[in-house]
Amino acid sequence: MPQSIVVMGVSGAGKSSIGQALATQLGAHFVDGDTLHPEANVKKMASGVPLTDDDRWPWLHLVGTKLSTSSGNGTIVACSALKRSYRDAIRKAAPATTFILLQADRTALQDRLTQRPGHFMPASLLTSQLDTLEELQNDESGLMIESTGGVDTTVVRIRKLLERSAAD
Repeated sequence: MPQSIVVMGVSGAGKSSIGQALATQLGAHFVDGDTLHPEANVKKMASGVPLTDDDRWPWLHLVGTKLSTSSGNGTIVACSALKRSYRDAIRKAAPATTFILLQADRTALQDRLTQRPGHFMPASLLTSQLDTLEELQNDESGLMIESTGGVDTTVVRIRKLLERSAAD
């Protein structure tokens, strides 16, 4: 299994829930990337303003640093990592990182966001995230998976795919 994993996708895809469950099953350390955002980023998103790339670079550096200092059974970070350039920034600090892109249809994402109380990311920013998302490319280490059927089902599918790719 990879030592450094980013569970990625748009808001509402299940990054934190699935990342935490996967980390528990693998005995890995889990970090919710949202906790690494500087306060200015949190305030900006909470007010409904999308982040710029300049807002993101320091945050992405922190994500990469967390992954590069993983020990034991590794580290799993929940992080949107929507653009290839963002993933490249993470890989600069943690080259062996595997990315898992969680996908769901817009209706499911919207439903999840409206049922998530107390989160700073408003549902109104979903469209900007979907517009920004660049799917994993063939030369990137990772996999894409539908985050449907519940957390446990999704984690089982991820583990099977990771085990299969490790055997190749």
